[in-house]
Amino acid sequence: MRPASRSLRRAVAGLTVALLATAVGCAPQPEEKAAASPSGSTADTCAKGKLATETSGTLTIATDEPAYEPWFKDGKPASGEGFESAVAYAVADQLGYDKSAVVWQSVPFNKAFAPGVKTFDFDINQVSISDERRKAVDFSSGYYDVRQAVIALKGSKAANAKSIADLKGLKLGAQVGTTSLEYIEDVVKPTGAAAVYAKNDQAKSALKNGQVDAIVTDLPTAFYITAAEVTDARIVGQFANKGGTPEQFGLVLDKGSALTPCVTDAVDALRENGTLARIEQRWLSDAVDAPVLK
Repeated sequence: MRPASRSLRRAVAGLTVALLATAVGCAPQPEEKAAASPSGSTADTCAKGKLATETSGTLTIATDEPAYEPWFKDGKPASGEGFESAVAYAVADQLGYDKSAVVWQSVPFNKAFAPGVKTFDFDINQVSISDERRKAVDFSSGYYDVRQAVIALKGSKAANAKSIADLKGLKLGAQVGTTSLEYIEDVVKPTGAAAVYAKNDQAKSALKNGQVDAIVTDLPTAFYITAAEVTDARIVGQFANKGGTPEQFGLVLDKGSALTPCVTDAVDALRENGTLARIEQRWLSDAVDAPVLK
């Protein structure tokens, strides 16, 4: 076969270069260029009002039922009244969702941080942040620093306790899955097993009926119980933080949730701008002090 003429070879070469240029223009960009504007950046993921929520355009928030004061006023999470209700709506607003875009869901306390896929965007229910719970769920940064307290009926032996040692021989009770129960088992270490209840209501009934000598709850709840629910009871004292590290309540999210950094940023912003402090002052100002049991 005769070799192609020079003019033909030049024409073919020109066409090849043009085709290559077109191909390069349509090819994916090199990784270093694509990395300059990642599609999964925090700014994109946390776009206000456009989060990847359970239901598009809606923020689903969960809590237990009944919802106790001072965390929720009159047992109505959707009212915006009570410390945690107010915090929940402040976080929602920070994320770009107004009150009309918030839907509440009832989830039992212990189920909120149990392993498994969640049906809510975040849960707010006095759940203390712990490494053990982090194995199953994500947490936001803490929205409230809390201590645990002991409640006993006035005039009882338990009501006169001055130290942790004074509690060891008593029958103590607390709600299942709570840090209140952990403080009984890990700090008090009573001589007898703690009484464990599914709900705080059951623990309060046991105290009233003399089935336990004392119960343990978080301090704000203890103040409310003794002021409004079991008025013949008193706060014996509170425990110091274990290891000097404050116990904190955090918002609970599904493990690996894309919303975790967004919700954490929202909580951090509310702490920094003073919103959390103002909400705490309004709803928890009475829960300020009790003797420390050592």
